[in-house]
Amino acid sequence: MLLKVDQPSVAERVAVLNARYRHHSATAVLEHALNDPELGQVALVSSFGAESVVLLHLVSVLAPQTPVIFVDTRMLFPETLEYQRELAEKLHLCDIRTIRARKTRTDFDDPDGTLHQYSTDACCNLRKVEPLEHALQGFDGWITGRKRFQNADRGVLDFFENEGDFRIKVNPLAHWGREDLDDYITNNNLPRHPLVAKGYPSIGCAPCTSPVKPGEDPRAGRWRGQAKTECGIHFVGGKPVRTTKDNAL
Repeated sequence: MLLKVDQPSVAERVAVLNARYRHHSATAVLEHALNDPELGQVALVSSFGAESVVLLHLVSVLAPQTPVIFVDTRMLFPETLEYQRELAEKLHLCDIRTIRARKTRTDFDDPDGTLHQYSTDACCNLRKVEPLEHALQGFDGWITGRKRFQNADRGVLDFFENEGDFRIKVNPLAHWGREDLDDYITNNNLPRHPLVAKGYPSIGCAPCTSPVKPGEDPRAGRWRGQAKTECGIHFVGGKPVRTTKDNAL
């Protein structure tokens, strides 16, 4: 009679991975961890926004087989869609999976495309959170571009996080600063999102993103005038994160 061996929990796997790669660089985390059985099957989720090219380039060089999930909310700037096409060609990204909310859902919940005017949380959930959650089914983890410098809450961000005890979140750029990102883009001659030069250091959907003035927080143009600063795709305890500008992820 064969004895059933209990599989390690997500929390246990995360602890092992963080101990194993604690002193590694971003490139080493991607190059080795993505082939580590403790991590499992992983996808990169990218907005193709202001800083996205760094992680996309790293993945294209070090782990080109990694699926890239791009959420098209149907409310993105035309410049973002063009930038996505440009990077796909330049970086030879061959497994980009563009996902969208089901038309039956948007027709029912947002038939005239004005939901964002009344409830930005509901709009984000409909157009981004739900489609992404569906797309991530079957994956053991996903790669994000989150970094420690972005706010105090991320000051202790690890390379690997436990997402609700059901999936692993990978943050290979956790220890990078703004200068590191700029240097990487310049040294590798990578194209920048065209809206960055027009005063958009953080780029989301067109109706909810505005230019940022000198001296303002880089995310001040996201959902301007509201406490909301996150779309909700990052989870704590299995629930979408809804934060204020004093506690932004």
